[in-house]
Amino acid sequence: MSETSDLTLDEAQKLLKQVGLRPDFPVDRSQLRQALFAVRPHCDYQIFGVCAETAEAAISALHRYVEALGFDRPPTLDPIEGSVYVKYNPYSGLCYIDSYLGGERGVLVSCQSNYDDGVRDTYGHLPLDLFD
Repeated sequence: MSETSDLTLDEAQKLLKQVGLRPDFPVDRSQLRQALFAVRPHCDYQIFGVCAETAEAAISALHRYVEALGFDRPPTLDPIEGSVYVKYNPYSGLCYIDSYLGGERGVLVSCQSNYDDGVRDTYGHLPLDLFD
């Protein structure tokens, strides 16, 4: 999926922050996807963290996010029982799954930049099914 965005970087960041601060914030999912596409060119890479009820839900959400945003799929993970946290760094290839006792659910997108004018911020928890 190679979407473009009509949002400015400032508009995209504001929207992403509002959703992260208030998970119940009413937002058009198309606009939220556009916000991620608007931010992506302003960082060198992104790191993904997924909190979900099951390993299958977390891995599925991770695959949809990285494919939509143009990253390589993570290595295969062995599912574990219960609520989980999955972290994937497409830059280094590091990917792991662990038990998660917290109550948050969703995807964290952490933007990383080597440059002063790049985006360095974390957005989320974004909907697990944003790219369904």
